[in-house]
Amino acid sequence: MTDTTSNQMWGGRFAAGPDAIMEAINASIGFDKRMAAQDIAGSRAHAAMLAATGIVSDSDAEAMREGLLTVLSEIEDGTFEFSTALEDIHMNVEARLKEIIGDAAGRLHTGRSRNDQVATDFRLWVRDQLDATEGALLALIGALLMQAEAGADWVMPGFTHLQTAQPVTWGHHMMAYVEMFGRDLSRVRDARARMNECPLGAAALAGTSFPIDREMTAKALGFDRPSANSLDAVSDRDFALEFLSTASICAMHLSRMAEELVIWSSAQFRFVALSDRFSTGSSIMPQKKNPDAAELIRAKIGRIFGANVALMTVMKGLPLAYSKDMQEDKEQVFDAADNLMLALAAMEGMVRDMSANRDNLEAAAGSGFSTATDLADWLVRVLGMPFREAHHVTGSLVALAEGKGCDLPELSLEEMQSVHGDITQAVYDVLGVHNSVASRMSYGGTAPELVRAQVARWKEMLG
Repeated sequence: MTDTTSNQMWGGRFAAGPDAIMEAINASIGFDKRMAAQDIAGSRAHAAMLAATGIVSDSDAEAMREGLLTVLSEIEDGTFEFSTALEDIHMNVEARLKEIIGDAAGRLHTGRSRNDQVATDFRLWVRDQLDATEGALLALIGALLMQAEAGADWVMPGFTHLQTAQPVTWGHHMMAYVEMFGRDLSRVRDARARMNECPLGAAALAGTSFPIDREMTAKALGFDRPSANSLDAVSDRDFALEFLSTASICAMHLSRMAEELVIWSSAQFRFVALSDRFSTGSSIMPQKKNPDAAELIRAKIGRIFGANVALMTVMKGLPLAYSKDMQEDKEQVFDAADNLMLALAAMEGMVRDMSANRDNLEAAAGSGFSTATDLADWLVRVLGMPFREAHHVTGSLVALAEGKGCDLPELSLEEMQSVHGDITQAVYDVLGVHNSVASRMSYGGTAPELVRAQVARWKEMLG
């Protein structure tokens, strides 16, 4: 077969033939260079341990450690030249280190493999990302607490099926998201504690015959302990999967809130006004103010869900220990992490800047027969009526009001008594939306007093 035919088969990008294809599919430097700082931190800890155990000389270890700092500074200032031929961040760093310090660089890889090296680097990167996610969640929770405290007694409609159900408070609604993101915060902290074991020293899969000190390297890198099984250490990606699972649940919460902000900021609702910083105009309709940040949060979540499924699929059929399939772990996690952090930051900004329209919230709170349940409860509590009968009576009153084109509080006492003669003037005390929310004093309820107590509890927990 001619070279021309071969080139047509591989396509224009790979005109050099199969070797170029192999280099392209095998190389990971295009994305794993993001782990440069973690790779160099791991190598510096490893070099110090090699000297402490007498495996390499102090002078060689010091040359390695100083040379690695030089490499890091070159990467950070953009002067480092990455090579696809050297495949990954580990080989790129080691090759440059050899140019800087000479043959001593070749001793750095004593007692380790790229398998435990990449497992360590990636674990360090994910741990850093969990820390960043914790900070972003704390900022978002802080913004929600600010909104909740300001509107602890502002009434608004509570919905089920996106239909008016019962009055709640703005503060109570904001605190619902505090609880959601609080669980995300808990999952982030749990995941970090569980993943904080050091694979370094597991080598290719079986450990090493060199007298290394894994406790030393684990401690130097901030891990709680070295991983206990060398096979598991190099083949485990649970920490990445747990990050993606946690990120997916958090992203789902972000998307739910984004959906509400899209609805609430519409001309039909006007519950909130989003700041200009997180909205855009229309190219043709001058009256439009589009909630683009919320919509993009809602859309980007698919990438995070997709990354979770993709990595699960990569890992599901792999025998122990390491397989090259696992090189496909990082791009998924990197992309999900980028989009999660962007979504969290955008949501925190929107929540902090948005203004709730108290008058519109209150007007909507009383519509749609939202105090019907309060009426039914009053019939049970005051008249001693079984709840099922009270439910039926209330339904009849709702039908009466609906037929007259008014809401329940606008029915006269005579009209109410036409449905049930024992109803008294006192029923009107429970039909106001403010009375309704104030009465919901069961733990976790919407009463302003309880909302303020929950805000205080969260502030105390978060310090």
